Amino acid sequence: MSHELPSFLEDDISQIPALQLLQNLGWEYLTPEATVSLRNGKLSSVILETALILQLRKLNKIRFKGGEYEFSEANIQSAVQALKDVLFDGLVRTNEKIYDLLILGKSLSQTIDGDTKSFPLFFIDWNPKTFLTNNVFHVTEEFVVERTASHETRRPDIVLFVNGIPLAVIECKRPDFKEAIEEAISQHLRNQRDDEIPKLFLYSQLLLAVSKNEAKFGTTGTGHKFWSVWKEDVDTVLAPLVNKPLSKARKDRLFRDRYAYVRGYFDQLEHQAREVTPQDRALYSLCRPERLLDLTFNYTLFDAGDKKIARYHRTNRRHCSTRSTLTSSAWSLPKC
Repeated sequence: MSHELPSFLEDDISQIPALQLLQNLGWEYLTPEATVSLRNGKLSSVILETALILQLRKLNKIRFKGGEYEFSEANIQSAVQALKDVLFDGLVRTNEKIYDLLILGKSLSQTIDGDTKSFPLFFIDWNPKTFLTNNVFHVTEEFVVERTASHETRRPDIVLFVNGIPLAVIECKRPDFKEAIEEAISQHLRNQRDDEIPKLFLYSQLLLAVSKNEAKFGTTGTGHKFWSVWKEDVDTVLAPLVNKPLSKARKDRLFRDRYAYVRGYFDQLEHQAREVTPQDRALYSLCRPERLLDLTFNYTLFDAGDKKIARYHRTNRRHCSTRSTLTSSAWSLPKC
């Protein structure tokens, strides 16, 4: 029995292949309902607090006078609140404050054997030798967030979480729409407005606008004209991942509810060799866990009120510049 694609809806053509590939890149899929539960039912919150607390306990130990100790429950809760309650001072400035917390951690006071001292607590393990095993990576779709001072909601198409913290937001559009990428970028910019869901973008480090045939990226505060294309030759390593079937358990979870009606179509595609698309290249190049953490830690900066993230930079055979000219949105990552 053949299965025809029911329509050119954006979630059919863009969102499902994105979710399939992201899982093959190491992201664990969470249903939208699961993300609500991990936020204790609070749609105004964007941190998966339950997941974050578990990771804070896992990542952080106090080493003092030859012993190893747990952070107190009060300090774990204090760390969560510190991340949630950063005083809003404009979108990019507040994003910078949160970025500093994520990169540098937070010093917390604790008494051990009668001695009270300050000890560092970290939200993410940034060590390239251990970050893939010590952090947890979740992906979800249709992430429901309440608008500012409202019970109305927005639903970004895909959100990537590291230790429960939303580091990347992706908008997917159908490929038959001529201005698909421009529309996706505009949606990102709208959602960052004060009366929309700016809270999500206080934590985000990478934003993507994707369609099957095109993809661009930026970061929090990036103006429309500065969104860029990442051009990296990855097809050789990417093709097997694009065509790697999900396990039955993963497919059951992904296609359980609103995607159930197209499961047959995507099951059938597993028996064909799907070509790598620009969307696939962007997701692999920018969103595989190790690359996202590298971009965040090593290739993101704040300069004169602007947030900047690396752009892929091809150098010629004779010369390799150490850094390209800064723009108001991004700077280039040298490739030699």
